[in-house]
Amino acid sequence: QVQVVESGGGLVQAGGSLRLSCVASGSILRLNIMGWYRQAPGKQRELVATETSDGRTDYADSVKGRFTISRDNAKNTVYLQMNILKLEDTAVYYCNAAATTQLGLYLSTWGQGTLVTVSS
Repeated sequence: QVQVVESGGGLVQAGGSLRLSCVASGSILRLNIMGWYRQAPGKQRELVATETSDGRTDYADSVKGRFTISRDNAKNTVYLQMNILKLEDTAVYYCNAAATTQLGLYLSTWGQGTLVTVSS
């Protein structure tokens, strides 16, 4: 079993910054890809940013240059630094951890989500 818990959401004014954190725990042998996704009201969940275990990153075009994903592999933690926030960044942000467990299973686990609200 793998558990994923996000934190750091909240209310921020447009142009401001927030930092999200996500910790994975459980019977983890190796964390592969960790990523952030978001779902705005009435919209489908979309990719925000991902990072592989060897540091390769991928970003949605809408956040490039504003958001930065980073990992602390020793702490099984991934962060999302969000700068120059826009109204359209308002969404529930979900963390996903793709892990190989100690039993050799490959699991993709979602967190419960953290709400980010950007106000004008």
